[in-house]
Amino acid sequence: MPRCLVIVLDSGGIGALPDALAYGDAVGANTIGNVAAQLGGLRLRHLQRLGLGNLTPTAGVPPTEHLQTRLARLASVSKGKDTVTGHWEMMGIRIDDPFPIYPKGFPSEVVAAFAAICGCEPLGNVAASGTEIIEELGRMHMESGRPILYTSADSVFQVAAHEDVVPLETLYHWCEQIRAILIAPHRVNRVIARPFVGTPGSFLRTAHRRDFAVDPPRNLLDDLSRKMFGVHAVGKVCDIFGGRGISDSVRAVDNEDALVRTCELLDRVDQGMIFVNLNDFDTKYGHRRDVRGYGEALERLDLWIPRLEARLRPGDRAIFTADHGCDPTARGSDHTREYVPFIELGGRPGDLGIVAGLGLVGDQVLKTLTPASVGAA
Repeated sequence: MPRCLVIVLDSGGIGALPDALAYGDAVGANTIGNVAAQLGGLRLRHLQRLGLGNLTPTAGVPPTEHLQTRLARLASVSKGKDTVTGHWEMMGIRIDDPFPIYPKGFPSEVVAAFAAICGCEPLGNVAASGTEIIEELGRMHMESGRPILYTSADSVFQVAAHEDVVPLETLYHWCEQIRAILIAPHRVNRVIARPFVGTPGSFLRTAHRRDFAVDPPRNLLDDLSRKMFGVHAVGKVCDIFGGRGISDSVRAVDNEDALVRTCELLDRVDQGMIFVNLNDFDTKYGHRRDVRGYGEALERLDLWIPRLEARLRPGDRAIFTADHGCDPTARGSDHTREYVPFIELGGRPGDLGIVAGLGLVGDQVLKTLTPASVGAA
């Protein structure tokens, strides 16, 4: 049975979409291209071979003349530039009514509902960088026990708490409860538990983050599950889909751990889809505007590609893509509305140009796993 591997470079955009200005983004946003330019070039020998340089000008990564992959620049047709919107669109869900955002914090009725859940008034309630607000309010949180509530330019309700002050299970329980309450008109697409450790001046967010997303409409993962194809999730994919259609899931400490888990799945899984999110690109480097960190993370991923390719069998496909942009050279700390790459190994080589919709990813997964269409895909 064939398998399909989908690896999402969380935030790996390749150039501003035509409607970027409507989302408050600079028209020159290009996450991967601008990182490469600012660093004077990247060493991405394998991604170059796969055609990354054909998709966007990337210093140090020239276009390849003899394509061995299928390429496309995917343009989101959904309203949004966030993780849930991007991943959902890959699996056939189009978002026409954007999820609500709260640039001035949540309204009093939402804050009161959360205070009733955790038994105290939260700190913060502002749009902020996660690392910055923890540094600003972490000491007060540790002294008072009050959780830190914040949001961003995305549709997120984020709750930060020190693991020595609020046990993880308590934090998760609070987030589950507020998730159930946040319905229209306050149906944010994710409630995120953001645990951290350390002392004032040296706080550190941990790998125990948990995302509580809204329940998705019917999508490709449901169809695969009904057809008895396994869907094996790595990283936060399971959270993004609320577990729907997911056969099994492993969490990942970082990109390296996610890729180790991916190789383990390729070694033991005989059929179905392996759906991987590499979150470090977004959380550790994009939002924190760490250009060098982003570039080095791309170079580390590049070194993994031969190991992934060596585990592919005849009939398998592997797709590298992204859900949105988060250009670390742009102002602010938010996502950027960008085209995303589509690089497919195992399909018919060629450059499809610009394709409307991230749903091409799901289409190719289905063609790979449906035996009658494998030869024609």
